[in-house]
Amino acid sequence: MSQQTAHRGGTVWALVITSVAGFMAALDNLVVTTALPSIRKDLGGALGDLEWTVSAYTLTFAVLLMFGAALGDRFGRRRMFLAGLTVFTGASAAAAMATGIDSLIAARAVQGVGAAVMMPLTLTLLTAAVPVAKRGMAYGIWGAVNGLAVASGPLIGGSLTEHVSWHWIFWLNVPLGLALLPLARLRLAESHGTGAPLDVPGTLLASGGLFGIVYGLVRGPADGWTSPLVMTGLFAGSALLLGFVLYSLRAKNPMLPMRLFRSRAFSGINAASLLMFLGMFGSIFLLSQFMQGVLGYSPTEAGLRMLPWTGMPMLVAPIAGILSDRIGGRPVVATGLFLQAAGLGWIAAVATTGVSYAAQLPGLILSGIGMALYFAPAANLVMSSVPAKEQGIASGANNALREVGGALGIAIMSSIFAAQGGYESGQAFVDGLKPALVTGSAVVALAGVAALLIPTRRHAAHLATATGRTAEPALETASH
Repeated sequence: MSQQTAHRGGTVWALVITSVAGFMAALDNLVVTTALPSIRKDLGGALGDLEWTVSAYTLTFAVLLMFGAALGDRFGRRRMFLAGLTVFTGASAAAAMATGIDSLIAARAVQGVGAAVMMPLTLTLLTAAVPVAKRGMAYGIWGAVNGLAVASGPLIGGSLTEHVSWHWIFWLNVPLGLALLPLARLRLAESHGTGAPLDVPGTLLASGGLFGIVYGLVRGPADGWTSPLVMTGLFAGSALLLGFVLYSLRAKNPMLPMRLFRSRAFSGINAASLLMFLGMFGSIFLLSQFMQGVLGYSPTEAGLRMLPWTGMPMLVAPIAGILSDRIGGRPVVATGLFLQAAGLGWIAAVATTGVSYAAQLPGLILSGIGMALYFAPAANLVMSSVPAKEQGIASGANNALREVGGALGIAIMSSIFAAQGGYESGQAFVDGLKPALVTGSAVVALAGVAALLIPTRRHAAHLATATGRTAEPALETASH
């Protein structure tokens, strides 16, 4: 269905459906972290087993994202979105009913498969349903919901665990999924990508490479960076990704055309996204533990006190989307990343075993505004950096890099934390937290520098005049 024939209200339905689906997939990245003690008490298992309840989802989600986008382009985005949503909802029910740690880990892995198919298609389906002039606002709302899900995962998980049961972390997805399935079938229009054959060799190389690297990053802090499996994962994964790049340069219909990275817009926003999630995921992972383990807040209390950060996207991201429509996404994204870097630096500077909430509040507000300014324009920049027929590929690549960045952030910042401090006392935790947050701040600031590499709207318009294209496609091919 084209924009001209879309029925009244189709844009709103597409926004609601894709935002809720994206929320479900993004939420499950960190929702389990605050529930691990309760899960261990009920199901048993060693610490390594419990860690896999988090990493099994992250791994399958990250390594299959680009394949999920390719499936949608080939067989129909709405059709594959429904398939991914069905798998995710069923696996959520299986996780809620798990009677042992092994069955929970298996369900989490299947959840990741469903999310990997569902998540990258949310943006392409939304783009197809929203007129160009209104995409900034639509991406803003979509980004606000997804940003809130990522940041509030520990709060929601902790609150459900504390007041109901850890099972409801997973049961929460079931009614949402069951409600979305008929709505998506009736209210979303079908669309396709290039229709090219599936790139099986490229998929195997990319998935194997990402699996090896993410496995090594996730397991490194626990097993040791020199352990045989970790080193094998990192080196073999790197080799496979190099093979994927070399193969894609020569393949007729590659899953991820390397020529896309000749675009400064595509390369800049993807570099910024990877670094942003590296700094943000690692910081949230440690700060939620700091508030509970050192400052003595319950999971719910800690989550409420982080609302100036986690809740800010709901207020600011729609405004950021409108700003990106008026002045371009580059200055909005870069400003947001530098603000978040400043917020993390502030929290690192004031962190002590007895720090007051008032002292932390400016850093939390800065981080929240910064994260909100990033999410909406970033989505717009990703989708406008490539031709419409390749937006599924772009979405899958961007989401995969964000997930890898999140895994990398938790691994790196946890390693810095362990090297400089630990859990022995409140002071030991602070000793590890400070350098980790400083690292996170520096990485997010580097993401801001990467965002500045994105061509400005004026530069894109100049290229459009020179090449005879419209301003929007000029941004897609800007490369110098």
